[in-house]
Amino acid sequence: MNNYLLDTNSIIYALNGGLKLPKNNYFVSIITEIELLSYHKLHKDEEKIIKDILANFINITISQEVKNKTIEIRKNKNLKLPDSIIVASAIVQNAILITSDKKLLNLDFLDVIELKDLV
Repeated sequence: MNNYLLDTNSIIYALNGGLKLPKNNYFVSIITEIELLSYHKLHKDEEKIIKDILANFINITISQEVKNKTIEIRKNKNLKLPDSIIVASAIVQNAILITSDKKLLNLDFLDVIELKDLV
């Protein structure tokens, strides 16, 4: 099985498309959890669905290693802080990043794919 880290937009697309992910190891960054659950128009029933889905993934917190890798990425690449944390989390977990973010898809120091390439 492969390791994959899902970013926020890939989870939203999977939810909206009713996609079933193939059997693998899936991670999400604490940033993705915050982004998904802090949407101001989120209804209680949607929040429950998101929490139930997130419970199926391994949640990556901001460890010392993720923090250090985030700092390195921010110093060397022109990425926003949330994106840097997500990328650092994927690197630390030796995971392939799944995203639809064009800027992240073009990173040359990390394996990155779109959700459509996985399912």
